[in-house]
Amino acid sequence: MKTKKSLGQHFLKDEHALERIIVAAQLQKGDVVLEIGPGRGALTKKILDIGASVVAIEKDNELILYLKEFFAEKIASGQLVLVCGDILETDLTQLGLVNGEFSVVANIPYYITGQIVRFLLAGRVNPKKAILLMQKEVAERIVAIDNKQSLLSISVAVFGVPKIAGIVRAGAFNPAPKVDSAIVVISNISRSFFDDIEQGAFFTFLKAHFMHKRKQLAHAGLITPVVFTACAVAPTARPEELNADNWRCLFEKTHKEM
Repeated sequence: MKTKKSLGQHFLKDEHALERIIVAAQLQKGDVVLEIGPGRGALTKKILDIGASVVAIEKDNELILYLKEFFAEKIASGQLVLVCGDILETDLTQLGLVNGEFSVVANIPYYITGQIVRFLLAGRVNPKKAILLMQKEVAERIVAIDNKQSLLSISVAVFGVPKIAGIVRAGAFNPAPKVDSAIVVISNISRSFFDDIEQGAFFTFLKAHFMHKRKQLAHAGLITPVVFTACAVAPTARPEELNADNWRCLFEKTHKEM
């Protein structure tokens, strides 16, 4: 089977890298796992061998035919549910997945990483944790490895706790991508951050400031001096210097003044 560039296919072949993902996932027998883009099934097999139940969503029709044959026994037993479709257009409730009661373990396509992360964290049905293999540069932005926050890092931090669990070199894939990848674990996923603030309005507020992330906050003209003082944030601070709690305070105080 030839890989399809249009689907961003880079199949993980390295046994050590596969084991590192499994270790990072900390799965147990009986767990429910959503896998996005199982490809040729190398990671799928590892998850099934633990005794977890897997719902695997694959967009490539040719791979679906291969997986149906390769995992025929697991499909017949009900341990593996194989779905042909696009994860971004999938209603997870229709697959029997319950909010907060499943994990995501996947080697995701680089070109839709942000969309997949957003779908998993901000969608109607959320996993309790997500273990995602993605481009190393994107992973470093998510965890703000240089202590500089971004719209992406804050957008993840308000839903869960991200960390990098390991680096996977380009040679571990077939075909090899041009860059290295990283295993990102997002744990403690929940929407509690938005229990008493409106999610859409918060992100609108956040995006308005990150449009000019290196400019001082006071220059945006959206936050009053009183709010800066109440939140113990300097008007000279830049968006990339603030964490999720800082942004929550600024948002709440600003909207109370309106």
